Amino acid sequence: MQIHQQPAGAVADAQRGNWVDRHAPGWLKPYARLARWDRPIGFWLLFWPCGVSLALAAVKNPANGFDWRALVLCLIGAIAMRGAGCTFNDIVDRDIDEKVERTRSRPIPSGQVRVGTAVLFLVAQALVGLIVLLQFNWLTVALGVASLALVAIYPFMKRVTWWPQLFLGLAFSWGALIGWTAETVAISPPPILLYVGSILWTIGYDTIYALQDIEDDALIGVKSTARLFGRRTRLMVALFYAGAVVFWAAAAFLVGAGIAFVFVMAAVVAGLAWQVITLDGKAPGNPLVRFKANHWVGLALTLALLVEAWM
Repeated sequence: MQIHQQPAGAVADAQRGNWVDRHAPGWLKPYARLARWDRPIGFWLLFWPCGVSLALAAVKNPANGFDWRALVLCLIGAIAMRGAGCTFNDIVDRDIDEKVERTRSRPIPSGQVRVGTAVLFLVAQALVGLIVLLQFNWLTVALGVASLALVAIYPFMKRVTWWPQLFLGLAFSWGALIGWTAETVAISPPPILLYVGSILWTIGYDTIYALQDIEDDALIGVKSTARLFGRRTRLMVALFYAGAVVFWAAAAFLVGAGIAFVFVMAAVVAGLAWQVITLDGKAPGNPLVRFKANHWVGLALTLALLVEAWM
């Protein structure tokens, strides 16, 4: 019988056989794990509001076409800033992480990376994000800088409020404003509606994610919407997802989306509904699979708008 063991230093909740564990040089692995490069779902979820917003702008101004350059820049920026955010989060949460089974194997609590070195790595990633941000117009740059306040306060929210998922939503959905302003140099109702819808979406999927730690969180006093909602979690996630769809649709219709958008949007609704219907917080692996499925929700929403823009 063949026994499969996790590579030395691997993080407990990372997928086995991920590219970092298999291919990254030894010296890079602890930092790649610190930035969550072994778990790309995070940067995808940070990126998709940017992609959706760019597609929304393309529906509004079809003559301008879709800005692929901005899309690539947003993806690079999302990878850099998600990594920086995770690094900052792990620096702040190192005392909590060592008490939670799923997180005690992370690089800082496990001793693979020292706090001082992690700070330097944080600065390096933030500089990459800044270089990307400076490729855009003044309004987008200003909004990008303003988002740092949300990134800075998020790790502390689980200590003071039952709604840390709301603050994650405020930060992770900021791309809904970034993508639009990169194309229009203005803020208007459509991206604001998109932003609100994305916040509701984030609260929903991060509540699902938080189900993994609900017992450990209760023991050490960490707050979350998963703990707050308790037995009503499935209902509340359904309500947040429904609200997200309503706000997303309102944003799309406000820029002139029609039947093509509605047709593809059905895939978004189906994906969200599947998560709610099949959610089982007590089944090992169930919440994580449904959380990760939101990558496809973001892709489908972007495609729904792109199809409309290209019709």
